[in-house]
This record gives sequence, C-alpha cells and structure tokens, in this order.
Amino acid sequence: MRGLTLFISDLRNCRTREAEEKRIQKEMGNIRSKFKDGNLDGYQKKKYVSKLVYMYMLGVDIDFGHLEAISLISSTKYTEKQMGYLAVSLLLTENHDLLRLVINSLRKDLEDRVNEINVCLALQAIANIGGKDLAEAVSSDVYRLIIAPGTTPFVKKKAALCLLRLFRKVPDSILINEWGANLVNLLDEPDAGVATASLSLITTLVQSYPSELKMCVPKALNCLYKIVVNNSYSADVLYYKVPAPWLQLKLLRLLQYYPPPEDPSVLAKLLDVVEKITTSNTDNIKNAQQSNASNAIKFEAINLSIHLDPDSRLVKSAAASLGDSLTSKETNIRYLALETLAHLASVRSDLNDIKQYQNTIIESLKDKDVSVRRQALDLLYAMCDISNVKLIVQELLLFLNGADFSIREDLVLKIAILAEKFATEYSWYIDVMLNLLSAAGDQISNEIWYRVVQITVNHEDLHKYATRAVYKALQKSSYQESLIKVAGYLLGEFGHLIVDEPGAAPYDQFTALHSKFHTASMSTRCLLLNTYIKLVNLFPEIKEPIVNVFSMLQNVMDVELQQRACEYLQIINMPSDELLQTVCEEMPPFSTDKESILESRLNRKEIDTEDKRTWKAGEKSRHRTSTAGTISPVSTSPQDLLGISEESSNFDYSSSVSLPNTSNLTPNSLHWFIKNLYSPQGVLFEDDLIQIGLKSEFKQEKGQFQIFFGNKSQLDMSNVFFKFQPTPLSCCSLEYGPALPISIPKQTQPNQIIKFSLLKPDELLDSTKLFFQFGFQTPLGNAVYNLQFPLILTKFVEPVVFSVNDFLARWKQLAIENQKMISVASNWNRESLKTVYNGLKLGVLENVDPNRENLVSAGILYTMQAGKIGILV
Repeated sequence: MRGLTLFISDLRNCRTREAEEKRIQKEMGNIRSKFKDGNLDGYQKKKYVSKLVYMYMLGVDIDFGHLEAISLISSTKYTEKQMGYLAVSLLLTENHDLLRLVINSLRKDLEDRVNEINVCLALQAIANIGGKDLAEAVSSDVYRLIIAPGTTPFVKKKAALCLLRLFRKVPDSILINEWGANLVNLLDEPDAGVATASLSLITTLVQSYPSELKMCVPKALNCLYKIVVNNSYSADVLYYKVPAPWLQLKLLRLLQYYPPPEDPSVLAKLLDVVEKITTSNTDNIKNAQQSNASNAIKFEAINLSIHLDPDSRLVKSAAASLGDSLTSKETNIRYLALETLAHLASVRSDLNDIKQYQNTIIESLKDKDVSVRRQALDLLYAMCDISNVKLIVQELLLFLNGADFSIREDLVLKIAILAEKFATEYSWYIDVMLNLLSAAGDQISNEIWYRVVQITVNHEDLHKYATRAVYKALQKSSYQESLIKVAGYLLGEFGHLIVDEPGAAPYDQFTALHSKFHTASMSTRCLLLNTYIKLVNLFPEIKEPIVNVFSMLQNVMDVELQQRACEYLQIINMPSDELLQTVCEEMPPFSTDKESILESRLNRKEIDTEDKRTWKAGEKSRHRTSTAGTISPVSTSPQDLLGISEESSNFDYSSSVSLPNTSNLTPNSLHWFIKNLYSPQGVLFEDDLIQIGLKSEFKQEKGQFQIFFGNKSQLDMSNVFFKFQPTPLSCCSLEYGPALPISIPKQTQPNQIIKFSLLKPDELLDSTKLFFQFGFQTPLGNAVYNLQFPLILTKFVEPVVFSVNDFLARWKQLAIENQKMISVASNWNRESLKTVYNGLKLGVLENVDPNRENLVSAGILYTMQAGKIGILV
C-alpha cells in the first residue's frame, strides 16, 4: 500500500519528536475525516486502518477506527480480512465494549469449511484477544474444529493452541468431562505437528484435571515406544537425524505428572523407553543442532527416571553422566545437567553421588551465563544438609557480593532458609544472618529480619550473644536498613545484658543507634523511637539526650513519627515511672505456631503460560523411607530453629517418606483408626511418648478436624513436623489452620486444625486413601509415626428419617442396588450395629423391615460440585 509506505517514510524522516507527533496528528485528522464521509471501499478502509495499526505500534493511543476494522473482517478479500483481524487483535482488549460485535464474524469464519485460511485468521484473533466473554462464546466452536474429521492438520494445530490459550485465560471454558477423552485421542494423530500441539494443551489440562485425563498415560507411552524403541516414524519428522524431538520432550514431560504405572508390563515398557534414551551416546555428536536436540531428550528422560525411582540403577548411572556434563563446553548442556541434578537432589536422601561434584557446582556460580549461575544456586540449595551447610552458606555469602541483581533476592532467601534449617548452633546462625543483613542491602525483605528477631527473643540463652553481635555489626556498618532494625529491637529489649562490656555503655548504645536515625526510612525511625523510650526505662541516666530527641520531633511533618514522639515524651515526663515501666516491659516470646513465609516467597508464582514444575527445589520426595514409630539414636542432627515447613509449616528434619500404605503403618494403630471412623472424637494413637487425639465437626459438605498431640513423656520434643497429604484425593479441597509449634514441652498438648470441603464423592469411597506423618526429636533420638486419617464419605452425610411408605417408594425408584456379604464378629448385636450407623451419620428407620434384626437407614451426602446425593441402606 503506497499510502502506508509514504506515511512510514515521512515519520522516519522526522528529526524531532515534536515533528513526528505533528505528522501523526495530521494523519489522524485526515483519517477521521475519511471515516466520517463513509464512502470508502475495502481497499481504502484497509489502507487507513493499517495506518492506525502502525501508529498504535508506535505507542499512540487510538480511540477511533474500531468499527471500520471490524467491518474489514467480513470482507471476502484475504488482504482486507487479514488487516481487519490484525487491527482487531491489537486494538480490542478482552474487556472492550465492541468485542461482542466481532463474535458473530469469528464464529462464521470458524465454520468455513472451504477456505481454511479464514479459519486460521479467526483462531489467531481469538487466541490473541482471549477473555471470558470470547471464551464462553467460541470455545465450543474451537473444540468442534479439533475433533471434526474433515479438519486439516494445519487447522487442528492452531485450534489446539487456541483452546490452550482460552483455557489459560478462562479455565472454565473447557468441559473436561465431556471433551477430555476426545482431546486425549489427538495423541493418536498420525501428523506429528498435531500431536505436538495437542500435547501442549493436554499437559496443561493434566495439571488441573489429572484423574479425568489419566487415559493419556498409555497413549503417551505407546507414542514414545513407537518412536524410541520401534523406530516407527516418517522421514519428515526428523530434525537433524533426531525423530520428532519436541514431541518426545513433551511426552516425557507429560508422564512426569502421573505416578509410576502399577501394571508391571506397562512399567517395564516405560523403563525400556527411558533406558534406551538415557544410555544413548550423545557425546560424539558434532552438529550443534543435533547435539542440542539429543541432549534435551536425554536430560528429560533422566528427569522421568528420577520421577519413577530416584534410587534405581538407571538413575545412579545417569548421575555420573550428569556430573561429567557439568564441565561441558556447551552452556546448554551445563545448564541442563545442573537442573537435572537439582531435581535428583530434591528427591533423594543419599546425596553422596552429587556431593562429589560439590566443588564443580560451586565453581558454576562464577559461570559467565546468568542462567547457569541460577541453576547452580538451585542445585546447591537442594543438595545442602547438615554436613555441608557451613561450606555452602559461606560460598553463597561470597557469591552474594558480586551476584547479578536478577538473582540476589532468591539468593538472600535461600541463604536465610538454609541457615535456619541446618543450624547446629545458634551462634553460627546469628553470625550468618548478620553477615547477610550487612551484605544484602535492599534485597533483604522484612520477613528475614523478623525471623532473626523472633529466634533471638524465643531463645533466652541467645539474648546476650545476639545483642553483642548486632551491636558490633552496627558500629562497623555504614548504613544497612535491616541491620538497624534488628539492632534497634534487640538493644531496646536486651541492651542491659551487654552494658558492662567495653564500648557498650548506655550512652554508647544510644549514640550508635541515633547516628543512623537521620538517614533511615520513616518506618525505621519509628522503630528507633520505640527503642529510645525502652532505653530510658533501662538506663535513666541517658534520659536527657533522648528527651531532647523527642522534643525536636514534636513538630515533624510525618504524622506517625510526630505522634510517637509526643506520646513518648508525655510518658517520660510523668511524675511516676509506673506507666513507663508497664509500657516498656520485656516483650514475651513470639508464638511458635506462626507459619513461616520465607519459603512461600521463594517459591514465586509461576507465570500463567508456564507448566508447573514436576518437582520443587528443597522438597524431599515420597521415595525416601524411614522406620515408622521407632526411635533411632542421634549423634548430630540439625536444629530447625524456626520451624520452616515443607508442607505443613514445620521443617521435616527426617528423610521424607512416601505416604504409607496399610502394610507399613505404625504398629497397633489400625484399631484406633477404625474406632474414629464412626466417632466424632477419640484417640487416634497412643504409646508411652505421645497421645494423638481427634475432634471433628462436620456440617453438610464442609468439615474440620482438630488433631491434638499430647506429650506424655518427661522430655521436651523438638523439631516437630506434621506431614499430611490427601493423595490422590482430588475430590476434596484442604485448608490448614495455624501450624504446629516446632517444639512440644513435656506434659503439653498443642493442636493442628485441618478443614475439608467435599467437591465430589468419587475417591473417598475408599477409606484407606488418607495418611499423615508425625515426628519429633528428643534427646534420645527421632520418632516418626505413619498413621491413617479417618476421613470417609459418611463424614459429609446428614441423617434423614422417612416414613415407611416414603422409604419404600424411594427404594423402588432406584436401580442396580449394591449388595455385599461380609463377616462380623459374633459379639455384634443390633444395638451395637445401630451405634455404628449413628456414628456413620445414617438415620436409622424403625419398623420398615418386618425382620427386627435388619437395620434400615437413610442419609443425604452433600458435595460442592455434585450437589445432594441420597443414600438408602
């Protein structure tokens, strides 16, 4: 278009910003006048709309021309329709008022069975605009395109990716129960492009609906087996001699969202695929593209083998190969090796295979590529334990000084978390945190210095050491906001403990703090005022200089600072010190049941266009094992200073284990579990050390369990952890109350609250699905208990009572009744069975069955998604 070309040329020839804006305003005025005339043909509309699109791309706000762009969509000429769709995609947002005018044209083009180009233009526009209204209007049409037998592979690919975009924007736009099976069938498509595009959609859906799409596992495995083992593929899918690399990668990633197959033959087939990929030799490949593709597949296969069994022979041999890859000349290979080793370190208890490369990994922190440095940091974080924590933290502190700003926040958080998790002595923890506060500067979040204060206040034997250390650091530091806050808090609380030491007289402490006052932020100044009034209470001899400070601040502009100064001055000048002493009483220990948020800050929200990771750094896997309910001697063990959790807010110092099946439960726990199935409260387990009790309250589809942990022993329990996992109960939503304290003093009984909401009843029919793990440490050793959790379907039932006629009428309306014969102990009678029925919240109906020994009952099961479901027994 000559007019567009000339307009672009004019803009490029403008020498100043003002000249460019003048030319744009002139052209916008010309376009407005042309649009008002209304006598424009398709070509002219296209020309003027294209100029508006170009101006929009330059950052100009376009507030007209939308209707003309929409009208171009209905054109029969490709170039005009293309420009219309381009303009609509750019100018209309998902909430634009004119978007509804586009929907009919979009649906019309989606139904075009003659010209697939029109269909593709519509799909691209839908994916670019997105939004709830558009998704609700066209998602069914896009789905029909995918499954229609006459749809070409070219269109199917775009339709699958368009549906993926709609789902990411509006998850409710896909009817998973109705569409799921047909979408999974796309994996059988002979066209590799369609299968690859469909895998992107299926992989995203699987993360939200794993049980509804579990039929994708055998299909994905068959597809992989055909390519890898059978070498059955067409020549057109080869990429530098690698068959369908993107398809293989996506298939391997998809399988990691599901547990290992239970069928031995299927598992053997999967292991054949993984072994063939992981044992392939990619070292001698000269072509860079072929090497990248082959290694990407190989590393993803190793990730899958780690997911299947991190302690397998295959993984152990792969670990050696990964270690060799750490020194590869190729940046991509080093990156993938570090990432895969981090995955392995996150799920294995025995890290010796990885620790032998510790020096190499530390050297990777100096790599010229920032992404490699980030992966090295993740790996060091994952492989850290009590044996190497001091070395790793020391190296990370050195790395912090010159670290890239893009990773400094993560680095600071990881140093703080590692110091808390694996500190064997409090003094080392304080030294590390003060070094961190001094070195990190603005990258220190409030949560980190809060934690330093909390651990100091909660441990009396640490008061003096921490106060002395922070005072010395304050004197050396020129200005670090977080360090000033910690110093202000600790000196106000415990400054009297170091007053006899050289250079720590009361006035010296006040001078050290006040020298930082005028350069500090308002929030820090307010905290320092709190410290000053506490210093007056501790050291009356320095009252005069502090009163002078408060007097000067009575007229400052900041309201908060002024109010504090005025009120504190009034308290100090009172005739009696009684109020001053009351206000300045030493702060009590912090509540230990407050959940840490350091790890939640570390695990940043994933971008909505990314797949969820199949593993998390620092999270130990279900594959680890331990002896449930037994005590093992301890020589050295980490002290989880503040109770950072992995899942329940308490750090699990022991090796994480897979949630037990009934064969490895803690001995003598089953009979307690059975009693709690039909009782709202009772003892779930008891031995010489611990008594675990339950109290439940349920109302319709919502319920709450309160779990009590009573320390029966004469020893304090430390490093307490509680791990609860309703796998694979996708039918229930779960919400934790405040976390357990990290320690349980002798003869005390803290509790943990867990709330449930029943979404659908499918998987709760099996009462053995839920388990939890509870453990602690005493001076004698560690104890871990694996117990079943008594959440069954009838907890969400409300009893109902019918008349005889109503019951019989309802019974006759039902079909396919479920009958089962079971044997019971001879001491069961009608009254004891009636007690069980009432405990299961089923209303017992009298005089319904002529046989008095038969029990008849009824209830209503409440669910959030399926509504009410009647039960007749």
